[in-house]
Amino acid sequence: MEKHRWFAHYEEGVPTSMNFEDIPLAGYLEKAVRHYPESNALIFMNCRFTYRQLKEEVDRFATALAGLGVHKGTRVAVQAPNIPQTVIAYLAIQKLGAHAVMTNPLYMPREIEHQWNDASVEVAITMDFLWDQKVRAIRDKLPVREYIIASVPEYLGFPLNLLAPLKLKKADPPMVAKVKPEPGVHFFRKLVRAAAAAPPQVEISMDDIAVIQYTGGTTGVSKGAVLTHRNLSYNVQQVRAWFIGLDPGKEVLLAALPFFHIFGLTVCLTWPIAVGACVVLQPNPRDIDGMIKNITKHRVSLFPALPALFNAINQYPGIETKDLSCVKRCFSGSAPLPEDVQNRFEQLTGAIIVEGFGLTETSPVVTANPVGGKRKIGHIGLPIPETDIRIVDPEGGLPELAPGETGELIVRGPQVMQGYLNREQETANTIRNGWLYTGDLAVMDEEGYFKIVGRKKDMIIASGYNIFPDEIDRVLMAHEKVFESCTIGVPDQKRGETVKAFIVVQPGETVTKEELEAWCASEMAAYKVPKLWEFRESLPKSAMMKLLRRELRDEEIAKKQSGNA
Repeated sequence: MEKHRWFAHYEEGVPTSMNFEDIPLAGYLEKAVRHYPESNALIFMNCRFTYRQLKEEVDRFATALAGLGVHKGTRVAVQAPNIPQTVIAYLAIQKLGAHAVMTNPLYMPREIEHQWNDASVEVAITMDFLWDQKVRAIRDKLPVREYIIASVPEYLGFPLNLLAPLKLKKADPPMVAKVKPEPGVHFFRKLVRAAAAAPPQVEISMDDIAVIQYTGGTTGVSKGAVLTHRNLSYNVQQVRAWFIGLDPGKEVLLAALPFFHIFGLTVCLTWPIAVGACVVLQPNPRDIDGMIKNITKHRVSLFPALPALFNAINQYPGIETKDLSCVKRCFSGSAPLPEDVQNRFEQLTGAIIVEGFGLTETSPVVTANPVGGKRKIGHIGLPIPETDIRIVDPEGGLPELAPGETGELIVRGPQVMQGYLNREQETANTIRNGWLYTGDLAVMDEEGYFKIVGRKKDMIIASGYNIFPDEIDRVLMAHEKVFESCTIGVPDQKRGETVKAFIVVQPGETVTKEELEAWCASEMAAYKVPKLWEFRESLPKSAMMKLLRRELRDEEIAKKQSGNA
């Protein structure tokens, strides 16, 4: 690669170029078994797997899948939270050269129908309660020929295997259900127990498809990003090269980010296996109490998370009395990380939070701040090894802009997807001459550090001024009485658009819009200061705890149309 300005700020020991190993995804498990056979691979409540035990379970399930007609190229959906079955299923799918379609358990029937038909899913692994509540009723609308039913308690040891079903039945909605046998319906643990650990040997190329990873759908119809073994495996190696100084075979990672999201799949599943870490499974990313218990009980050293999770831990009652000193390194992404949230969490733990950036379409990691080098608050850091980034004119895509100028961020590297499934035109619009056009507006400084200022679609144009919601939210989140904020543009007859901020106040605090207006006016130009304010108890979020601006915009448009604005 050409010499870039950001290389000068790489942490010592991080390579500027890489000799990638051609390791298909299941190969990381094989390597871990060779090096750390008796080390813990997974912990889920009172269930533990060593790497040797995990490999046997994966081999048995792969044998069972092959018996159901799964072969190279078969599309297999996995619709489950972060539980052992999700890990076993994903690795078995990769071992057979099939294509994993990771599906959000929160999806409603319409969304399931769209995704599984779009991906031509032939086999689906789902939960007993999801089958009961959502899937069975739409079975005749789906292309799936075989269903495999998993249940949360089935891998738990005594006495939790008896107690958990009682608790899960009382959940709203229930998280366990009795499933009656019927043609084409199989049971996960029963399949594993009946199968030998002797799956067929499949030759897998690095350019074979590994995952059809659907975008979150927060900005429109969910699309399937086609990711190969090369895309995902090389991104794992890029992340591993960036996070130097780990202790292979001894790290403990808390997997609180769901595996149906690409951030969770790469950074919380494949990457820790690549370094022989123990993965502590957290099924519910909103269970902050359970998260803190997992961190302290299992002495978690690696904690990839989102700003909302760091903030929730910071605000947890009595958090100062908890020993979180085991946490060493954290990776934050998917949303801007407020400075006060970062500082508070680092003070509580002694850990280093590395803010980075990625997309579903890039497997996902593109940039990160140095772990032990110069970190810049509010920046997504530097491009990771073998990744090239440019800032270009957001309208025409050319020319490349100079440092300090705002434009669209485009990416080139081995982690960039092959395209969108069944969407040739959208693929052509997004990938041009090998460059992925992200739709994110960013700026690069003189040292090669990048900062996201917003999405092209989110940019507010008020009285001819370009206003970036992320900038306003950073300012608002820095106010001591603001817990969360989300800023949008709403239609305005005079200005074209005007700025509206939705605010969630810190528990036990009160704040007025006049206070916040004065705060904003002291931190930014007058035209950026929100003109409209709304205080709420909560803000709409995706399953990844990402704020959904689109939902708030849709609400405002609906109000305008009904005359209630």
